Amino acid sequence: MYKLRELERKDLEIINSWRNNPELISLLGAPFRYINKEVDDKWFDSYMSSRNNTVRCSIVDENNTLLGLVSLTSIDMLNQSASFHIMIGDSQLYNKGIGTFATKAMLKHAFNNLNLNRIELLVLKTNERAQHMYEKVGFVKEGVKRQAVYKKGRFVDMYLYSALRSDNTNLCD
Repeated sequence: MYKLRELERKDLEIINSWRNNPELISLLGAPFRYINKEVDDKWFDSYMSSRNNTVRCSIVDENNTLLGLVSLTSIDMLNQSASFHIMIGDSQLYNKGIGTFATKAMLKHAFNNLNLNRIELLVLKTNERAQHMYEKVGFVKEGVKRQAVYKKGRFVDMYLYSALRSDNTNLCD
C-alpha cells in the first residue's frame, strides 16, 4: 500500500509546493518562509553530500505518487542517535495511516539497519494529532521546550519525544 524510497530530485517540485503551504508549515516547528526552487535544489544537493549522517525518504503509494517525506537527520554513530522529521503533504491524506506507516518503517530502519539506539523529535504542543501518532508507535514524551518557536504571532512550546530500541523491540527483527 505505502512504501519508502530515497528522496529523488524529481520529488522537489511537489515538496517545494508543500514547503510553501502556510497551513502545512503551521503544524511543524519550522518557520514559514517562501522557498523558491533554487533553495530546494541546494537543499537536495546538501542532502546528497551528507548521506552519511542523514536519511531522507519519500513516502509513496503503489503508483509511486509522492505522499510525504520522512527523515532521520543529525545521525550520530558514536552515540547511536538521530533526529526524526515527517511531513505529509496534503491534509486530505491525514488520518489514513500514512504517518504511522512511515514512522514505524523509519524506526525499524534506524534500529535494525543503522544500529541506532535513540531517535528523538520535537513536536508543537498544539499538534495533538501528531503527538497521538508518536505515542501510538512507541515514542515517549520526555520534556517541554518552553516558548521554543514563534508561530502565527506567538511563542509556542515544543514537546521532546524519544524512541529507544529497548522500548521498541516489536520493531526489531
